[in-house]
Amino acid sequence: MSLENRRIAVVEDDPIMGESLLQRLSLEGGEVTWWRDGNQALEGFRQTRPEVVVCDIRLPDLSGEELFRRTAEHASLPFLFITAYGDIDQAVRLMRAGAGDYLTKPFEMEALLVRLDDLLRPAEPARGGSLGASPQMCEIENLLRRLADRPSPVLLTGETGVGKEICARFLHQASRNAGEPFIAVNCAAIPSELLESELFGHEKGAFTGASARHLGYAERAGSGTLFLDEIGELPFALQGKLLRLLEDRSFPRVGGEKPIAFKARVVTATTRDLAADVRDGLFRDDLYYRINVVSVDIPPLRQRSADITLLMENFFEAFMQDGECSLRGISSLAEEAALAHDWPGNVRELRNRIDRAVALAPGPHIMPCDLFPEQESLGHETAGDTPASLAKVREAAERREILRALEETGGQLSATARRLGVSRTTLWEKMRRFGIGNSLSQ
Repeated sequence: MSLENRRIAVVEDDPIMGESLLQRLSLEGGEVTWWRDGNQALEGFRQTRPEVVVCDIRLPDLSGEELFRRTAEHASLPFLFITAYGDIDQAVRLMRAGAGDYLTKPFEMEALLVRLDDLLRPAEPARGGSLGASPQMCEIENLLRRLADRPSPVLLTGETGVGKEICARFLHQASRNAGEPFIAVNCAAIPSELLESELFGHEKGAFTGASARHLGYAERAGSGTLFLDEIGELPFALQGKLLRLLEDRSFPRVGGEKPIAFKARVVTATTRDLAADVRDGLFRDDLYYRINVVSVDIPPLRQRSADITLLMENFFEAFMQDGECSLRGISSLAEEAALAHDWPGNVRELRNRIDRAVALAPGPHIMPCDLFPEQESLGHETAGDTPASLAKVREAAERREILRALEETGGQLSATARRLGVSRTTLWEKMRRFGIGNSLSQ
């Protein structure tokens, strides 16, 4: 997206800075109006009606904060504030009040253009229908699509909360049997003495309390998918019966003799190292080889940062639809804080944090302290360590994105600069500042 024919207002009393902004934004095709103080801007807003405002926080008459608040009474204009390092607290407070973004001095013009592009870009609906934007999840999605109509069992592995059940449901929905049932069973959540009856069903009178016939998960799955989560927790005695189900494609209910045809596809998942469990005698080797026809390892969220902002958008949209809420969106600061977080609980943790933030954030944007209330330094808006913390978060996010882009382009600086939307000079300077090696292809 370019700034061609976009109406941009600049409120800056410094003649050198103001002239530089006017010239560069005009060269980018913007229709730029420059005002040197807050009162000129207030008067000009009534006539010009800009689409975005670049505003210094410190002005000779009104402060940038007062100008923003007086403007917000009449129209919702996105403001990009230019602030000195010591004014970051004020900038964060303005973002919480609805301002768009801020840049600290000194800044590079390319960074300003990127921020303006973000503020002028129309809001897009949350993307869906895919497992993620990262190369790892795109590869997994392609693999699951190829497996969708094959009967082979699939074993999904990965840390807790990475989205194994989501992948299982995706595999089911991508298959020709998507209209059939998807039955999810958590093998760790059902008492072992009840698991056989729940899995295979039982006949009336099969045991004390069996007052009627009960159809188990395997039967209710029909021609769909039987998803056995935490398969490593399946009692050893039941592992043999599950193996028989997979081999014979039939089973009897508990207390019954007539075999019931089993038509569903079996997908399993575990957080355990099943190969080690086999060596230790905790898991049957024959069952392990039967369910491990195709193994798909889901990487943790910390290893696929490209998925974090996508998931944040999707969860935000979903929770906004669940109830009345005046939030406008997720701030760039919150996104950067999320990118810097290690996510030990993976996607499940991210979902829960967005859920809580949507419910409790005072608005209008979700801020870092709304996502991470336990980290006061990220959300504290008075004195303290906030400026250093926010600066480190932004630098860490920039360094991570540069490294990711370099990896994707094979270290080609020109291609990396184009992908990141900056000049080669800007990229090289950031690489030098962040200590990124220079033994790369030119």
